[in-house]
Amino acid sequence: MNQVLLSLIIVVGILVAMVAMAAGLIWLERRLLGLWQDRYGPNRVGPFGLLQVAADMIKIFFKQDWVPPFADRFVFVLAPGIIIASVLMSFAVVPFTSRIMVVDLNFGLLFFLAFSSLGVYSVALAGWSSDSKYALFGALRGVAQMLSYEVFMGLSLMGVVMLSGTFDLAGIVDAQRRVWFIVPQFAGFLIFLAAGVAEVRRLPLDLPEAESELVAGYHTEYSSLKFGMFFVGEYLGVVLISAFITVLFLGGWRGPLLPGIVWFCVKTLMLICFFVLMRAALPRPRYDQLMAVAWKVLLPLALLNLLATAAILLAFFR
Repeated sequence: MNQVLLSLIIVVGILVAMVAMAAGLIWLERRLLGLWQDRYGPNRVGPFGLLQVAADMIKIFFKQDWVPPFADRFVFVLAPGIIIASVLMSFAVVPFTSRIMVVDLNFGLLFFLAFSSLGVYSVALAGWSSDSKYALFGALRGVAQMLSYEVFMGLSLMGVVMLSGTFDLAGIVDAQRRVWFIVPQFAGFLIFLAAGVAEVRRLPLDLPEAESELVAGYHTEYSSLKFGMFFVGEYLGVVLISAFITVLFLGGWRGPLLPGIVWFCVKTLMLICFFVLMRAALPRPRYDQLMAVAWKVLLPLALLNLLATAAILLAFFR
């Protein structure tokens, strides 16, 4: 009974923490963008603009929840829920410490790859059900982008699996006692980072939502709470990718002196700030350039990293 209660507390705590972090990330991103671009961020509503997020959420909740008459209503309403559900399910296997996790699966990495890939259905269904050319073009871009980069995301992690000998995420963290995998798997880290940015459709790879060409892309016709779900899903995706980079390449909760959960949060927060910095500093590429880099650069690099890792392990550690 005590174990069931503890598990329930962990599940609720992680859900609340992730949603709160997504909301806080909205404020953090605006403040950091203001700092790096030498301008003011939110600073009017509440101390340091902290209540700006609450004001934005109230505005979203009270906007008219409109469904276009030409849309497929059921699919239109379902699409935003898929992205939230897929991201939150992926958090189930994240080992925040050796004891704080929802479930410890021996195939946790495969579970993450499976559920994170379900987000493509949200984009595809949102664009198709809207019956709008801008939404459809954005959905087609998003599907091609996400499916392409999922290939390299999986390949980039095979080096980590070979070095650790397991798909268990806690086991991967334990295998980094001596050296973080970012050192022997730096190429894999770069590929996974690029694929992660493409998966969550963040700047500079937000081409499925490009305002200058597609108004807002696949969620052009969305408003009120349903638009807010897409918005929160994007920020949850940033937190998820940052957390998995921490687990797979930066030693997870491992670090000197401080408790494990503190180290995990510090590493994840630094990666989140890096995501924001990319938005502040990098321009958006053309769509053909994005896809060319995927298949002409990242695919050969991922395969080369895989072959090199396998050759080194066979030569020196068999």
